[in-house]
Amino acid sequence: MATQQLSDEQVREAVRERYAASAASVLTAQPDAGCCGGGGCCGTSGEATDPISSGLYDASESPSETALAASLGCGNPTALAELHAGQDVLDLGSGGGLDVLLSAKRVSPDGMAYGLDMTDEMLELARRNQAEAGIENATFVKGTIEDVPLPDGAVDVVISNCVINLSPDKDAVLREAFRVLRPGGRFAVSDIVLLRDIPEQLRGVVGLWTGCISGALRDHEYVEKLTSAGFTDADVEVTRRYVRDDLEAMAEMTDVAALPDGMSLPDLVEALDGAFASAFVRARKP
Repeated sequence: MATQQLSDEQVREAVRERYAASAASVLTAQPDAGCCGGGGCCGTSGEATDPISSGLYDASESPSETALAASLGCGNPTALAELHAGQDVLDLGSGGGLDVLLSAKRVSPDGMAYGLDMTDEMLELARRNQAEAGIENATFVKGTIEDVPLPDGAVDVVISNCVINLSPDKDAVLREAFRVLRPGGRFAVSDIVLLRDIPEQLRGVVGLWTGCISGALRDHEYVEKLTSAGFTDADVEVTRRYVRDDLEAMAEMTDVAALPDGMSLPDLVEALDGAFASAFVRARKP
């Protein structure tokens, strides 16, 4: 089928629907209903393993087995953010809550971890996982990452796990991250970045949006946008490049009917070969 440029609201609704379905499948303890779980990227899951989301956490560190099963991002920001006791942390797009709960453990007893998500089902799942883990210094709030419902200077660290690329207005997200950080606060997120441009016709493929590829920024563009938002010391560190085997596994989970007219799955692999990677993105508020 032919693809067209998606409106901002179409992108948000596609993301909301996909992650609501994912959370619902976990909440009802049913096999995955067509989407992987968590607050970050996912492919169209069946029995295949999403190469972006697999093998990111040590199961022994998770405070909740359900949170671990439901969290499929593209990195582990809590392992890289250097959190300390007494800090306050905000997770943008917290999904099933794993990164919030891990953060809460690291900033306890006096720090607080906030999780922000726009999807009711994900918030329900996160709160259930919090109760299962018995963690008290965490709170989950509803809202969008483009309009964070926290006051200015509320937190010391902003983290996120492959969610910012899902936003159609990344400038607003980065401005909000800057606003809620205290002076000297740190932006420390895992995200998908593009290492080269991808064909414009792929930008309208819904599955590639909700799978964290179509909406991803070029690595240098991420730095430019962070700097424009007021951050200093912005840096993008690639943590995993996706090789052809990864792309072929992703293609197996992609609906060929959703691709642009005339494009096959091998064509998709060719178009994305060498184009994207997981990265750790850092910056600081002066």
